[in-house]
Amino acid sequence: MASKPLQGVRILDLTRLLPGPVATLHLADLGADVIKIEDHGAGDYARTMGDGPEGVSVFYRVVNRNKRGLRLDLKNPEGAALFRRLAAEADVVIESFRPGVMDKLGVGYEALRSLNSRLVFCAITGYGQSGPLALAAGHDLNYIGYAGILDQIGVDGGQPAIPNLQIGDLLGGAMSAVMGILAALFDARRSGQGRFVDVSMSDAALAHNLFPLFALQGSGSVPERGRDMLSGGDAGYGVYATADGRYMAVAPLERKFWDLFCDTLGQPRWKARHGATGAEARAMRAELETLFASQPQSYWTEKFARVDCCVTPVLTVAEALAHPHFQARGMGIQADGITQYGPPVRLSDMPVEPVRPAPAPGEHGQAILAEFGVTAEEWQRLQNLGVV
Repeated sequence: MASKPLQGVRILDLTRLLPGPVATLHLADLGADVIKIEDHGAGDYARTMGDGPEGVSVFYRVVNRNKRGLRLDLKNPEGAALFRRLAAEADVVIESFRPGVMDKLGVGYEALRSLNSRLVFCAITGYGQSGPLALAAGHDLNYIGYAGILDQIGVDGGQPAIPNLQIGDLLGGAMSAVMGILAALFDARRSGQGRFVDVSMSDAALAHNLFPLFALQGSGSVPERGRDMLSGGDAGYGVYATADGRYMAVAPLERKFWDLFCDTLGQPRWKARHGATGAEARAMRAELETLFASQPQSYWTEKFARVDCCVTPVLTVAEALAHPHFQARGMGIQADGITQYGPPVRLSDMPVEPVRPAPAPGEHGQAILAEFGVTAEEWQRLQNLGVV
């Protein structure tokens, strides 16, 4: 069996909370040696955000598995010097401070590149390294608000709805960072030259806000909230309440699916209303709302279970984890005393290994630094100085 694809890649991870840790979670699952570096203060305060075994949150445990822990005070000149020593031998540095912070600490890209020309340096920020908002504070809600996404989320006539999936943090801060790091790593192995990877969570959100862009270019305007084809404008793509207060995801958009959907419901007359818009679509939606509200979710789930027309139940997270499909895919795993998600990307011949629990603060510090030539005596001196 082949090794994991990123085996031998060493990553120095200075990030905390959600975007950066999720990025390095994916890289660690693919075999990278991720060294989670925290300060001597709060460190990654995701540890205390919510409940979990032994006082460590499920949040922290899930997004920091398969990593090793090191404490390091970058504000101490000796700590910064030690970080430069580590970066000289690392493949990737990833951080999520505001622009300019790493430079002030003496460990910015230019300082590290002079020591290691093949280093990939990834900076995750809300608004990028340049532009009038570069130094502004923000959270996911702000990023998707600026990107025109929040304006489009919600029902017709309602206010913008806050998604419980952090689009800017995860699509922008995590997945875009993974993409940029892997591209830069590939080039560094080929050319010997690393790259600065500038990840803006708001940029990434905007770059994937596609259907409103299509509408703006095609008709000169964006549909009002809840009236785009995929957000309420087409009755064949929507969420319908059932008699027991549950919901069905109804998405027979294409003609072949719509016809099968109508036949299954015993409503062949509806076939002619495929792709209806405006008032006709609203009338069709009202009829579907009445129909689905007449029976519980279990009835509709069973009715469409063997009909391939894109009609499925809306599950809770607990139900999703227990569903036979996700069970067969190994998407729910038991590790570190909790249930975690399995890796979302599967590569052929990639070995399945036990999950390394998320590290305690500085848990692997002495062992990590020994790999960089730090002796036991030097370790003790650095500990006494509060550097590690």
